[in-house]
Amino acid sequence: MEILGIIPARGGSKSVPRKNIKDFCGKPLIYWTIREAKKSKHITQLIVSTDDAQIAEVAKSLGAKVPFLRPKEISGDLATDVEFILHALDFLKEKEKYEPEMVLRLPPTSPLRTAEQIDEGIKVLIDTKGADAARPICEAPKHPYKLWKIANDKTFLEPFLPKSFTEFDEPHNLPRQLFPKAYIHTGAMDVMWTKTVREQKSTSGKHLAYFFMDPADSVNIDSPADFEYAEFLMNKRLQK
Repeated sequence: MEILGIIPARGGSKSVPRKNIKDFCGKPLIYWTIREAKKSKHITQLIVSTDDAQIAEVAKSLGAKVPFLRPKEISGDLATDVEFILHALDFLKEKEKYEPEMVLRLPPTSPLRTAEQIDEGIKVLIDTKGADAARPICEAPKHPYKLWKIANDKTFLEPFLPKSFTEFDEPHNLPRQLFPKAYIHTGAMDVMWTKTVREQKSTSGKHLAYFFMDPADSVNIDSPADFEYAEFLMNKRLQK
């Protein structure tokens, strides 16, 4: 089976400038994702999708394939994953007569994700009958029943979810153990059939399989504090 790994690496990060090639434990951040993706037992081709020439050169020096520079119109803050994945698929089909059966999105901002977890995601999608895609999850760090919003009068807080939904009078004052389990997509990867992207224009589809990831492996770098925390965890791992 042909399985394509795509590492999306825009050059326009604002929260942590140039974060995809920023030094992370002695290597460019993108190195850690390239390393683990290349160790996967199942990924048959790995590419980096970037709009930035410097990132492209760094990725190539680390052994990744960069067959194109992503167009600016699908590289902004509001660009969707479907857009850049379809662009990559169309390019490879037209230029190289290559179309995989499965696609993985592997963001560099999850440097603690391992090759074993990548392969687990692939296996879950293959083994789950009827699944359009698979995603790693972990338990939500804050239960949604405890969320607030500012009331229309801008004076007081009110529950984000009404009692008609939660069935609790004051869920914000109750232990979360009373609530149904809630989970978040870790963001460490998306695993999908190519036909899910092409036919449904979606990276999740209508039937989404799942597998669990340890929160410590799931850190998604979106701020300087995230970067420091991820480096701390990686250094602990490397010391072992």
